Amino acid sequence: MNRTFWKEAVVYQIYPRSYMDSNGDGIGDLRGIISRIDYLQKLGVDVVWLSPVYKSPNDDNGYDISDYEDIMDEFGTLQDWEELLAGLHERGIKLMMDLVINHSSDEHAWFVESRSSKDNPYRDYYIWRPAQPDGRLPNNWSSIFSGPAWELDETTGEYYLHLFSRKQPDLNWENPELREALYKMITFWLDKGVDGLRMDVINLISKTPGLPSDGDAELGGGGQYYMNGPRVHEYLQEMNEKVLSKYDIMTVGETPGATVEDAILYTAEDRGELQMVFQFEHMDVDSGPGGKWDVVPWNLAKLRTILHKWQIGLAERGWNSLYLNNHDQPRMVSRFGDDGEYRVQSAKMLATLLHTLKGTPYIYQGEEIGMTNVKFPSLEDYQDIETHNMYREKVTEGGADHAEILNAIHAKGRDNARTPMQWDASDQAGFTTGKPWLKVNPNYKDINVEQALADPDSVFYYYQKLISLRKENPVMVYGDYELLLPDHEFIYAYTRTLENEKWLVLLNFCNNEQQIDLPDELNSAKELILSNYKEESPDREILRPYEARVYKL
Repeated sequence: MNRTFWKEAVVYQIYPRSYMDSNGDGIGDLRGIISRIDYLQKLGVDVVWLSPVYKSPNDDNGYDISDYEDIMDEFGTLQDWEELLAGLHERGIKLMMDLVINHSSDEHAWFVESRSSKDNPYRDYYIWRPAQPDGRLPNNWSSIFSGPAWELDETTGEYYLHLFSRKQPDLNWENPELREALYKMITFWLDKGVDGLRMDVINLISKTPGLPSDGDAELGGGGQYYMNGPRVHEYLQEMNEKVLSKYDIMTVGETPGATVEDAILYTAEDRGELQMVFQFEHMDVDSGPGGKWDVVPWNLAKLRTILHKWQIGLAERGWNSLYLNNHDQPRMVSRFGDDGEYRVQSAKMLATLLHTLKGTPYIYQGEEIGMTNVKFPSLEDYQDIETHNMYREKVTEGGADHAEILNAIHAKGRDNARTPMQWDASDQAGFTTGKPWLKVNPNYKDINVEQALADPDSVFYYYQKLISLRKENPVMVYGDYELLLPDHEFIYAYTRTLENEKWLVLLNFCNNEQQIDLPDELNSAKELILSNYKEESPDREILRPYEARVYKL
């Protein structure tokens, strides 16, 4: 058992734009985060993952970086960032920065040079191609943000590749000079004291040579030619050898489309790449054949099968990241729980799942008070580029039904996670004294931090308890996982075992009581370690709606 801080840590993700505004301009900033560090310490988290705060024109809310070594004006200054780092370190909290190196902004100095002429020294920092002889695009790949993945640049008459927004040109990792420039930039931040890196879509950095088209359609997907590409492991091993291995840091790669087998290659400790990955298989549990926006009902059997597969698959040769929401995903209590009558119970039940499986738990801001999805009535209330691109493609150009697509946005839109943090019941939820960049969820008067801190039975204090239990009981971190009741329609049950210690976790995923039928030895003497209901159940064989129980056997 190789014990490390990143296996034992609980990570808290901050989306700075929506966390806390210190100057009334309606946009969260670094000084706002600094004012809330004591709150993070009270919660008990070990690491803060900060979504991008670098210079950016904000086409994709900071994931389009124009200067990797400076701070976005709206967020503050490098001095503010240094003060934040110091404040976290003083309280024993580490800082993990977002690393966006599959693409940059089209306003980055490298790209400005690259597009200026075909023989510019920076031309090869990006992926340029002429049109095909018949005038068609270089290939038929589609952008993950809708439409073709190629943009014509008038200056040189060639196209550049952008797997995301047209303002996010892909970097050309085939170029060793580009790689060295990126490693130098990473070293800049690690030398400043950064404790970890979350690497945005890192498994897209290697594209199949020749960039082949995907089938014969005018617009294909292309994913198999750029996800987990031919040189991705070579690049990650090089980055690890030249930079990452020289620092005691945690690294997690965002790897859409990665299988268990891929994840083992990325995270096995003897391979020298990353420590863990974010996989997305469980995030597709409610997606139909039409993809993310084709919302279909999910069920526990499907979700449990996926989580179980990853628990077993990485048990000996990798490490799981445990999450149910983030800045790109809807709120977990609305998606996997009940954001009405059983909001508090289901938020606690889902938290129990995330903190008792094997892996490193990630808390997304507001999750710890049970924040919910938002249902804005109008498309104009939404800010997310992905949402607007999809609406234009499906409704404006494709003739789809407005109401149907708005329902899909209510369920899966990224702005669900980006509504401002709900601090109190005052105007704008205490997030800003101005007009927020994105409207506050109207339920802020009932769901907010001030209310949670005043209620000893709140979701917040349940999270605090889970985090403490994890610190005090290595079985929660290092214990072996074993599934029980594999066919139960509504109960997810499993044990965690470390040496002579064995814990039993029982989770009810529905709003009705459920009968438990467990093997006799598990019904023997049990100490109830944790429950999300105030009073212990009069009948141990019955799980109440969204009940979570953790027993020591």
